[in-house]
Amino acid sequence: HIPVSGRNPALKEALGIRPHVLVLNKMDLADPRRQPVSAGAGLGWAGQGAAVVAQGGDSRACSPPVPVSLQIVPLVARLVAEGPRYHRAESSEFNILVIGVPNVGKSSLINSLRRLHLKKGISLGCWGSGRRWGTVSLASMTMSPFPPGKATVVGAEPGITKAVLTRIQVCEKPLMYLVDTPGVLPPKLGNVETGMKLALCGAIHDHMVGEDIMADYLLYTLNKQQQFGYVQRYGLGEPCDHIEPVLKCVALAQGRTQKVTVLTGTGNVNVTMLNYTAAAYEFLRDFRAGRLGRVTLD
Repeated sequence: HIPVSGRNPALKEALGIRPHVLVLNKMDLADPRRQPVSAGAGLGWAGQGAAVVAQGGDSRACSPPVPVSLQIVPLVARLVAEGPRYHRAESSEFNILVIGVPNVGKSSLINSLRRLHLKKGISLGCWGSGRRWGTVSLASMTMSPFPPGKATVVGAEPGITKAVLTRIQVCEKPLMYLVDTPGVLPPKLGNVETGMKLALCGAIHDHMVGEDIMADYLLYTLNKQQQFGYVQRYGLGEPCDHIEPVLKCVALAQGRTQKVTVLTGTGNVNVTMLNYTAAAYEFLRDFRAGRLGRVTLD
């Protein structure tokens, strides 16, 4: 959804010449018409000693010659091996820090690589004396619900990972460990629109911006890009520029109502009304799950 806005500019400066891989996660949710733009922006951002790969949740929607999950481990090993300043010990293990803004899928990536290369669900390593370090940074949105048996916890809300965790083995040949980290946002966002894009993709808690404000901006963006999937999903007759009629249809379709006590001259009366806040939240959830179509906000 946000191949450009989903990156912390401070991380680019911190990486410098260190070997790193930029993973454009969840490409199956991105607009295929805008994917070349996303990939080009990634190459422009990555810098020296870096590589860019696109990670899609649906192989039918994003089908490179070799699955991205199989590319990451050999790619990281090659990038680190080609940097002679990092060969400071005879240890052959690789230690990779996974960094990015909140809720872009860092923990999900670690679990995916571990499941693919080790055929395991959970195992925690410990800190060792390895000297080969690299970085994987992610830019996008969405994470899977947390089932039992994962090496690191995932969730649909930002802030699930609270601290830098113990390193997690993801591959045996080469021996590679990944370290999960909390998402980090820049201390000051460039502009309001960037903040709205981050909020829509779950990098900022909904209540800090307001579900109704986010829903209004989402509707504006969908109409601007002529993404009218919401019209059919909620039973509207045609695209709409105003958020209130859309939320009304969402509330009716999803049964989002609330009971309100009204004071009258003859006593209190309980009235059932549409819950527009809950409807706005459902609107956002449908967008994040891809039920409104494949959209790239940048």
